[in-house]
Amino acid sequence: MGNLLNVDEAIARILEQIPTLSAETIHLTESSGRVLAEDIVSDTNLPPFDNSSMDGFAIKAGDSGSNVTLKVVMDIPAGHFPEKTLQPGEAARIMTGAPVPDGADAVIPVEDTDADFSELDNGRLPETVTLHKAVSAGAAIRKIGENIHEGQTILSAGTIIGAAEIGMLASIGKSQIAVIRQPRVAIIGSGDELVGIEEIPAPGQIRDSNSYALAALIQGDGAIAMRQAIAKDTAESIRNLFETTLEQSPDLIISSAGVSVGAADYIRSILDEIGEIGFWRINLRPGKPLAFGKIGVTPFFGLPGNPVSAMVTYTVLVRPALMKLAGKPYHPATIKAKAGDAMTSDGRRTYARVQLKQENGGYVAYETGTQSSGAHMSMVLADGLLVIPEGVTSVDSGTELDVLLLRSLR
Repeated sequence: MGNLLNVDEAIARILEQIPTLSAETIHLTESSGRVLAEDIVSDTNLPPFDNSSMDGFAIKAGDSGSNVTLKVVMDIPAGHFPEKTLQPGEAARIMTGAPVPDGADAVIPVEDTDADFSELDNGRLPETVTLHKAVSAGAAIRKIGENIHEGQTILSAGTIIGAAEIGMLASIGKSQIAVIRQPRVAIIGSGDELVGIEEIPAPGQIRDSNSYALAALIQGDGAIAMRQAIAKDTAESIRNLFETTLEQSPDLIISSAGVSVGAADYIRSILDEIGEIGFWRINLRPGKPLAFGKIGVTPFFGLPGNPVSAMVTYTVLVRPALMKLAGKPYHPATIKAKAGDAMTSDGRRTYARVQLKQENGGYVAYETGTQSSGAHMSMVLADGLLVIPEGVTSVDSGTELDVLLLRSLR
């Protein structure tokens, strides 16, 4: 295995050649999951004015106390600004979120008074209100700018936008934002044996499944998948497919099959003509035959043709590159689990498909059946990929290893 490239070294070499894409400006409503390409500086204060954090009465704290009665002089619903300044001995009925009037420095909750806000239903304002307790200055008041102050950087470039970020951007009126472009990933396939999913395969043929699985993985990672036609196993067909694909200006090209050493595998030789390809035999299982390079300036991955190998190599090698293109940090989701079965490997770093079960306070990983790289069902059943390190040929039941998660365990 000494002539095989280490997986971690392969990832490092790939990432050295992957750029982060440029920015585009989009509407806030389209930004979920995207990556900010600019620092966001607030041009306003939030709250924009002192406001009440509850329904009650705006008062002067110095006027408060048990059994103190104050004259009610105004009503301040949310969305209305006070018309006058509060004087000593006065109170203003106020709703949550409404501006605190000048002259007031506290709000006493309605439940700490003798008032009944059901009176709101008939529009009446009480003439007086009797307080049941004293309150301190600042009580139940949200001060201007206490959440955000004008000139504050509230989000930094590189932030992944979620619901909280969208709400914050909306609150300062930021409707247009600069984000990293979504990567456009072209998926190509070749092989006389492949037919479309609507077709009935002839003897010796199979339906194309890899382009659909890869498209789903790409879309799940927040990129745009561009499935292409299937090329025949001729140099002319494959060359034409690459040319028409490049005309669509993809940011990344992924092929499935056509990079092994079989007589019909023309992709490698054509790429030597139109690009720069490093053909790597990587120390991993499944998926040893894999090509990476560039077609012009466009990064290219040539993945194996077996369904499991294609999905595993995407997960291990392509995903980090796609995250860098998109400007997203890549932190693979892993957990520790004990092997539930005795397992064997050929000494390559092995990614075994496993189901995870909670037992005795931890996770136990069980193989999903045959580990053949053509056993698509093994990926359907898998919660994750148990990582057997390089040089290890046997794993005893109970051995604790890393598992690269394929789905949430919740």
